[in-house]
Amino acid sequence: MLQIGQQAPDFALPGVDGQTHALRDLLADYRAVAVIFSCNHCPYVRAWEDRMIAIQRDYRDRGVVLVAINANDAARYPEDDFPHMQQRAREQGFNFLYLRDESQEVARAYGATHTPHVFLLDAEGVLRYRGAIDDNYEDPSAVRQSYLREALDALLEGTAIPTPTTEAVGCTIKWKQT
Repeated sequence: MLQIGQQAPDFALPGVDGQTHALRDLLADYRAVAVIFSCNHCPYVRAWEDRMIAIQRDYRDRGVVLVAINANDAARYPEDDFPHMQQRAREQGFNFLYLRDESQEVARAYGATHTPHVFLLDAEGVLRYRGAIDDNYEDPSAVRQSYLREALDALLEGTAIPTPTTEAVGCTIKWKQT
């Protein structure tokens, strides 16, 4: 698993917007990149989607981009295939990038285990936070710690991230059977 302080592996993946997005290009354009391994069907992801949209909205003007990556095996979980990703993004009004990791190579390179699983990178592509979005997927009004927001604020202010790692909470990534 990618460790705090390590350089994140580059990627170039197709997005639901019809474009291919490369990490190196995002790093050139943004102060921080929040890579979140995600999918369509996981109830944990669905519970956090509105918060993901809010984070992108609230931090866009501060130079942050949120990038959701779906690596789930679409043969076993057809609702996670690319057409369903496009439909989900449209229906939910995603304002962040939603990319497909069909080969699962990116998820493996990062050591992602769950959906959602956050990897916050600084402008140099160095991992600064890894874990959950916040401490309560079920009830947004009961959140006591907004881990990703706290990490973003510290990163953008140039201060130490108070909690650099937390446990990712969610469904396991659906790996292809070999």
